[in-house]
Amino acid sequence: MDDSNFGYKKLRVWQLSRGLVADIHQMSLTKLPKWELYEEGSQIRRSIKSVKSNIVEGFGRRRYKADYIRFLDFAYASLLETIDHLETLHETESLKDEDLFNSFHERLTHLSKSLYLFIRGVEEHHDPERI
Repeated sequence: MDDSNFGYKKLRVWQLSRGLVADIHQMSLTKLPKWELYEEGSQIRRSIKSVKSNIVEGFGRRRYKADYIRFLDFAYASLLETIDHLETLHETESLKDEDLFNSFHERLTHLSKSLYLFIRGVEEHHDPERI
């Protein structure tokens, strides 16, 4: 098992989360009212970053199936939290750009489906040497 090439970076769920981290971070700093920087903006930044970090931490513990799944479940929960923050920003009209909201919502939904299927795959076919 060689982690020197950071094998988690090959995971599609990590790649999707990485793109969302950068884009949501940027959106929260440039598209929201200034007062949201430390309110809902801060919450959405932290929750999406937690998705990516928990995928990585789970991958680091992949030799232990229960640990791997536990961290992937944390990632999934943080993803649902991120969707909730996005919807709150939209509902409170802090995020007024409808196209941007729809784009993020679609990407987050796609990631949630992908992560759900990934978790199910780990549960059914866990082989830490092949991940």
